[in-house]
Amino acid sequence: MLSRRSLLTAAAAGAVLPLAAPGVLRAQTRDLRLGLITPPGHPWNNAALKVGEVLKEKTAGKLTMTVFHAGQLGNEGAMMQQLQTGALDLAFLQAAEVGNRVPNVAAILAPYVVRSTEAAAKLVRQPIAMQMLDPLPKETGTLGLGWGITSIRAVFSAKQIDGLAGLKGMKLRINTTPAFRDFYQLLGAAPTPIPTPQVFDAMANGQVDGLEADLDFSWNQRFDKVSKVMMRMDAVFMPMIALASGRAWQSLSEEDRKLIAEATKAALDVQVDETVANAPKIIKDFEGTGIKMVVPPAADSAPIIAEYDKIWVPKAPILPELRKVGATLG
Repeated sequence: MLSRRSLLTAAAAGAVLPLAAPGVLRAQTRDLRLGLITPPGHPWNNAALKVGEVLKEKTAGKLTMTVFHAGQLGNEGAMMQQLQTGALDLAFLQAAEVGNRVPNVAAILAPYVVRSTEAAAKLVRQPIAMQMLDPLPKETGTLGLGWGITSIRAVFSAKQIDGLAGLKGMKLRINTTPAFRDFYQLLGAAPTPIPTPQVFDAMANGQVDGLEADLDFSWNQRFDKVSKVMMRMDAVFMPMIALASGRAWQSLSEEDRKLIAEATKAALDVQVDETVANAPKIIKDFEGTGIKMVVPPAADSAPIIAEYDKIWVPKAPILPELRKVGATLG
């Protein structure tokens, strides 16, 4: 089975498979298919569209890309299967989906690896972040081209709380990834899965006591309107991984692989920088609504980290090294 490194090396040499000459491949027009679950207008979608624009421009229309927004091709599990079969060329998938298959990837979802959106942006640009993607060809049949991010996540509560202790017994809507579930269970919350389109109503009608989400999504949905408290956990974030199908990658010329990789990295760099720039503005927007803002003391996280790592280090051995890197990023 090819490793990520061998795929990249072979790509540079133009020898992943005994293909026709690159010039022959480029002479054939090809429309790549990229899938993701976020809706049009989302920063990840904008990055995907930018990749397509660059490919079309650089190849004079010989290489184009169709972006399938909002889960048009199914959920992330379905898109992963399509990548594995070659039915889908590219996808932007949450680290949670990939981490379900490769536990070391899930380590980036551990609480308090980083404590700000700025630090999250720095982390995904560290060598260790790309090293985490090395097993993907063997484990998933995909190639990791880079990382995107969301802003750091916050908890919104329909009842008055003053810190982490307030989460005990709370029915809390979370992303269902085990990495997040274990964290909130250690805090005493009762993780409750609610489909994303139903989250606002679930808070409004008391189906859940609280929810956690990234700052961008929370402001877009105006969760302040159904909450009394916004607790800035500064604990977890949900990055995205740009994936290429291993089967599709091997069918591309060296020239096209290089172009796709470079266009993807450039678009994700812009996405990451814009997310960092927007985070302080969103916090100010929330402060302007009058919602009570709570920031738990950093010291409160120490016992949770210790208990969490007892669960996750055996599954994701890279976690201690990831914490060391994260601690240097501010």
